[in-house]
Amino acid sequence: MDLSIIQIILILVVAFLAGVEGILDEFHFHQPIIACTLIGLVTGQLVPCLILGGTLQLIALGWANIGAAVAPDAALASVASAMILVLSGKGEAGVASSIAIAVPLAVAGLLLTIIVRTIATGIVHIMDNAAKEGNIRKIEIWQMIAICLQGLRIAIPAALIVAVGAGPVRGLLEAMPAWLTDGLAIGGGMVVAVGYAMVINMMASKEVWPFFAIGFVLATISEITLIGLGAIGVALALIYLALSKQGGSGNGGNGNFGDPVGDIIDSY
Repeated sequence: MDLSIIQIILILVVAFLAGVEGILDEFHFHQPIIACTLIGLVTGQLVPCLILGGTLQLIALGWANIGAAVAPDAALASVASAMILVLSGKGEAGVASSIAIAVPLAVAGLLLTIIVRTIATGIVHIMDNAAKEGNIRKIEIWQMIAICLQGLRIAIPAALIVAVGAGPVRGLLEAMPAWLTDGLAIGGGMVVAVGYAMVINMMASKEVWPFFAIGFVLATISEITLIGLGAIGVALALIYLALSKQGGSGNGGNGNFGDPVGDIIDSY
């Protein structure tokens, strides 16, 4: 499928906004369901891209930055796979292959994320020096530069895909050796475990541990989907809030006043 100049510009705008929102997280342009839908809208391939975005969104529900662990790049995966789907011209028939390409793209996007965040570290030091000087304008300028780098992190690969076409990109991803993809997966899994441990260490309390134990056990049941686990989590949160409104003894003022769950745990 051939794209017009206006369509290419609009695609790059969507890609830039997706990269920016990956950090700002305000309008969620980086979410697959939104990014893919917008690209489908500007290219006239709304239905195939909507199907692709919905499927990728279900996959990305489990992707989150936990502690030091950086999640796969959903923004790059969404934009790139949607563009490859559009350029292939296969319509709904090409959704399955685009989904298969999206996951390696998300893993490959981690490298760009690391590069941009490394550059951002230097920008933070520049902003620190500007703060010592009392130069607020300089801080604002470097803040905008850092945010724009996040947008270019997605916009530049999108421009390259438009320039070279879908075929070479697909061939490059398929040519990645197994040791590289497996190594990235194993390393990412180890960092995720460390990240979860850091978060648990910060959040651990007598009130939270029972709910963590329940969630840990329920997560081992393969028949329960992520949506089911989410519903259970919401129900437990509502139960906790209802109990907290009933108040508690507070154990003479030294316990968790207003938190009967904490009072019951303290009594043990």
